[in-house]
Amino acid sequence: MSLTTVAARRDQSFHLHPSTNLRAVLKDGPLVITRGDGVYVYDDEGNRYLEGMSGLWCASLGFSERRLAEAAYRQMLELPFYHSFAGKVPAISTELAERLIAIAPAGMGKVLFANSGSEANDAAIKLAWYINNALGRPEKKKIISRKRAYHGVTIAAASLTGLAFAQDDFDLPIARILHTETPHYYRGGRPGESEEAFAARLATELEQLILREGPDTIAAFFAEPVMGAGGVIVPPATYFDRVQPILRKYDILFVADEVICGFGRTGNMFGSQTYNLKPDILTCAKALTAGYLPMTATLVSQSIYDVLLRQSDKLGIFGHGYTYSAHPVPAAVALETLTIYEERDIVGHVRSVAAPLQKGLRSLSGHPLVGEARGIGLIGALELVRDKATRANFDAKDGVGAYLVRRAQQHGAILRNMAGDVIAFSPPLVISEREISELLERTARALDDTLAMVRERGLAG
Repeated sequence: MSLTTVAARRDQSFHLHPSTNLRAVLKDGPLVITRGDGVYVYDDEGNRYLEGMSGLWCASLGFSERRLAEAAYRQMLELPFYHSFAGKVPAISTELAERLIAIAPAGMGKVLFANSGSEANDAAIKLAWYINNALGRPEKKKIISRKRAYHGVTIAAASLTGLAFAQDDFDLPIARILHTETPHYYRGGRPGESEEAFAARLATELEQLILREGPDTIAAFFAEPVMGAGGVIVPPATYFDRVQPILRKYDILFVADEVICGFGRTGNMFGSQTYNLKPDILTCAKALTAGYLPMTATLVSQSIYDVLLRQSDKLGIFGHGYTYSAHPVPAAVALETLTIYEERDIVGHVRSVAAPLQKGLRSLSGHPLVGEARGIGLIGALELVRDKATRANFDAKDGVGAYLVRRAQQHGAILRNMAGDVIAFSPPLVISEREISELLERTARALDDTLAMVRERGLAG
């Protein structure tokens, strides 16, 4: 019996996997990863894989950055834990908050720390409700998200998430959560409609939704600069330029979810800078610590903080936070991560290697299975279709995207299949041009394998 089988069986016996087909992992076992080196990870039989997804969009500095391990170790020796309740704070967490505000989009004033992107967005919902109560607007509580958005899986954040898997049989979404259309031009654009006209139509539909519900009932609008788990959907030209004035017109808070886009992924430090967004609240996670330890941040504008301050005066407390908010060890790792980003000019590196990745993905758009190749910076996707002319999807039960990802894994590359047979790419930000070529070559081989399977099973249009 191989070590892989032994390790997999142990996992099957004791581990309840998140976001997993439980029957499949019980039948086939998990891929057991034992170590990492740069942009590669290794399984328990020594097989090497180029991690094309940075794990879950987060291992921005790869899987063996010793400086982050040393930062955690130093902090563990100095102050392994302290909290930030009741006017206390770990010194290093203050340093991190100051650093974040310095690099954040203009207008951010204060930082609230937590442990996951879901928690960061959950906090943003609570803040939107709290602020409107403080301002004497108890009816202004509805939150608008978008179809195919992903904002997390806590009860409130999963309600924002516009994907069925996060809501089915969980009794979600909760009340007061609304969803407007997905800004995906390839799927939503009408015949003859330009990208700008599509964006204008979606902005009009958003305003119509606000007017139907009543502007005095809408508290906030949540948006990822680039939609990640919903399919790497890049906003159409002028989309945010049209949406933001509508939010300002009706005094609706704009929450930018930078959990995936933040810290260089789109070719700027934040996706908000790439798309000229002016959020009132910004959430970030993942690459904040390069994925090495859990830590997230919800940044708020100074004007929002002023409201929170007045309400704290009234109530005697700001009653939100977690035991591990501003935990000193991940704070130390986050600070070292930000230092590395600056020293190595990670944003500049992303810009230099983004072109080969995006050009390579678009070169694959000629493949018979690829309907659209899309992306920006070091995030991208290939959307598989049954018929390129009609853009018809494969039936979900055919498992075409899942098959391609399995074949890519056999060829030594880890990718991710998302709903609608969308294959996602989000490699570590430190990836080289040579490694990008390797990732694309392995993807091309998996595409050809998948085409052979599709033809053999008669699935093509």
